[in-house]
Amino acid sequence: MSDTDTNRQRTVTVVGAGTIGLGWIALFRGHGLRVVVNSRRPEAERIVRDSLELSAPFLPGGPQDPAALAAGLEFEPDLERAVAEADVVQENAPENLELKRELFARIGKAAPAGALILSSTSTLDPDAMGERMADSSRLVVGHPFNPPHVVPLVEVVAGERTAPNAVAEALAFYRSVGRHPVALRRPILAFAANRLQSALLRESIHLVKEGVVSLEELDEVVTHSIGLRWATVGPFLAFHLGGGTGGLRKWLGTLGAGLEKGWELLGTPGLDEETITSLIEQAEAAYGTDRYEELVRARDTRQTAILSALAEHRP
Repeated sequence: MSDTDTNRQRTVTVVGAGTIGLGWIALFRGHGLRVVVNSRRPEAERIVRDSLELSAPFLPGGPQDPAALAAGLEFEPDLERAVAEADVVQENAPENLELKRELFARIGKAAPAGALILSSTSTLDPDAMGERMADSSRLVVGHPFNPPHVVPLVEVVAGERTAPNAVAEALAFYRSVGRHPVALRRPILAFAANRLQSALLRESIHLVKEGVVSLEELDEVVTHSIGLRWATVGPFLAFHLGGGTGGLRKWLGTLGAGLEKGWELLGTPGLDEETITSLIEQAEAAYGTDRYEELVRARDTRQTAILSALAEHRP
């Protein structure tokens, strides 16, 4: 992408219309981009339009008209034709390395030479995904959190073959659509945010499995304590403040002195059939099996309210 891109409407091709792809489509259309949707699903147009009805009220900057968002969409099931005029490609295929290698080999041949090629993968290395590309220097991981049109974080991950200017362009692109990108300093399996989420989920399953709390009560514990805290400060700043005027230095020297012993008490629950069945039954009893749209609206209403409040009180 050149500097002249700011003077024209950019074209973004979204490959895949699953949950993450749908969020990207809403976000990109909400920022006025021309969006080409590539999906082999015969009902893709209906799915995308229905999804816009659900996501349009929660876009950055305020609610938008779903019909107006849909009016700027183009649907092209042929991958090569879909990326032929793309300035940016955002791929959202299933987490299958062979599938992604095939996709990126085709995208690399068909997309313009200057196109920025981004992957929403949550686990895979860009060098591995771009192995069959003649030139994978423009391939960058841009891993969002669900839903990407609401949650600001995008983890930007480069491989050894990724060009530095491609990373810079990825960061600039995500900022231009209201996201908060963070470039990881080196690739690591599952990246940073998912590893943090996985660590908390492991202990959550342990506490439920041991009968300390129910699944629903565990969610209440998080949302009424650390969830609220982490919406405003990260773990290190939280404990830096926890040390009082002495900061993290004091906290690690007093309350944090037994931290390692506490880690030894953390659980390592096995996901056997009995545990999985119990978790599913508790989740369905607490949240139902046919309330998806209702729960999504409630989640996004609260998350956008938090983001709006934080924006008003930004330092």
